[in-house]
Amino acid sequence: AAYVPVAHDYVGAPDQLDRNWVLEQIKPLLENPDRKKVGQNLKYDKSVLANYDISLEGIYWDTMLESYVLNSTATRHDMDSLAQKYLDHQCITFEEIAGKGKKQLTFNQIDLETAAPYAAEDADITLRLHETISPQLELEQSLCSVFRDIEMPLVGVMSRMERQGAKVDGRLLGQQSMELGKRLHELEKQAHDEAGELFNLASPKQLQTILFEKLGLPVIKKTPKGQPSTAEDVLQELALDYPLPKLLIEHRGLSKLKSTYTDKLPQMINPATGRIHTSYHQAVTATGRLSSSDPNLQNIPIRTEEGRRVRQAFVAPEGYQLIAADYSQIELRIMAHLSNDAGLLEAFDQGLDIHKATAAEVFSVALEEVSSDQRRSAKAINFGLIYGMSSFGLAKQLGISRKSAQEYIDLYFDRYPGVLHYMDRTKESARETGYVETLFGRRLYLPEINARNGMRRQAAERTAINAPMQGTAADIIKKAMARVDQWLLKSDLDARMIMQVHDELVLEVAEDQLEVVKDCIVEKMSQAAELNVPLLVEAGNGYNWDEAH
Repeated sequence: AAYVPVAHDYVGAPDQLDRNWVLEQIKPLLENPDRKKVGQNLKYDKSVLANYDISLEGIYWDTMLESYVLNSTATRHDMDSLAQKYLDHQCITFEEIAGKGKKQLTFNQIDLETAAPYAAEDADITLRLHETISPQLELEQSLCSVFRDIEMPLVGVMSRMERQGAKVDGRLLGQQSMELGKRLHELEKQAHDEAGELFNLASPKQLQTILFEKLGLPVIKKTPKGQPSTAEDVLQELALDYPLPKLLIEHRGLSKLKSTYTDKLPQMINPATGRIHTSYHQAVTATGRLSSSDPNLQNIPIRTEEGRRVRQAFVAPEGYQLIAADYSQIELRIMAHLSNDAGLLEAFDQGLDIHKATAAEVFSVALEEVSSDQRRSAKAINFGLIYGMSSFGLAKQLGISRKSAQEYIDLYFDRYPGVLHYMDRTKESARETGYVETLFGRRLYLPEINARNGMRRQAAERTAINAPMQGTAADIIKKAMARVDQWLLKSDLDARMIMQVHDELVLEVAEDQLEVVKDCIVEKMSQAAELNVPLLVEAGNGYNWDEAH
């Protein structure tokens, strides 16, 4: 491994080669698609090099993604963790050479004798990791295919999306922050009135005293230390019968929205681009879904008015609009495909409202006679079963007795026997092999599937049922992103992908090209996978993200 220093400027630093000259020399090598590159988290390198007008091509192996595809849950996938696990080697940490906290040096301030071994170790360890992990991947054709066809094409896609960023109206968010502040103040006052005294809404200890000692509310769950719990799910349950927990839940939700989004997003706008540049993470979630941070786009609430107002602040520049395209009920469609249940397949083939169709089956009524309450119950059953919900969970969600909930579930399985068969088969296979797979062969290992502890085992069984659906949905959106990106790169359209959230892609498109782009996006996304049911994509457009959704 070699280190070429170009920018160390501490007192007494030796003369170094000129940075621009060095970059000129290595640019042809880095941009040559035929020279295969191996790296650790190459999305980062691609983005950094792009700042110097170098387009990193030939991205062929990424050790972070090799490890992630081989076993997403065995370890974290940063270099230090991988070196420890696969090479039994402890890497030099940045803190060791640069110090900690306020006194931490930046890399240009570190002397060459210390910097060179640290930098060269990164290259050496990366190659050794590749030589260790890659042969293990090669043994499994399906894992190779997930790595090569789904994960690696995304490296360039996400680098482009991150650098493109999304335009955000900071003034609008500032206004919303002020309004949220007023509303939080009102809620605080109402909570104090309800409690009959002043207290800190954010203090679990004070909440315990008010709720369980002073007001005598029932204790639903205890903390590991034996104290009455004030966790979100406990408050949700108490809120059904008591006013104070309801106020606390609303206060918590708005407070989080304010601190995470309306206060923070304006500070995240890059002064040079006027945009927010989130970071996407490919190797974090166990099931294959992408996650994002700074800001976390996946967590902006969509069902609340306040959450939608945050989305209204994501705007299109002058002369452009946003297109939001997302998969409709993709996990239920995957369930229909995997279970091959005749009833579900027929409902999707006929383009029926699936929740209405389920309600008609479960409650034995004609499709046109299904009430909104029956549809709501059927929707809870449809999604609940995907996540392995028990009769207890369903009863809680629908506010009915456990006996009634169990009857609903029994009726559902009676009408859709293929689903029950799929679930039993999946659990059995997971117990034998220790893992489940998506439609494309991505694996999720379940170390607790044969655990003696009943709760742990049941949690693993729920994951076994859900992971193939959630993972397949993740694979499909990743394949769609790569298809859309390639199409946009080859076309001369004034359009670019700016965000990916759950099952949705958001694009920024010149107004005179909206219709052609919208039609093509729907086509590219719906062709990303072949299922036994139609893959339905819905696309809308507008001057902000909420309008387009």
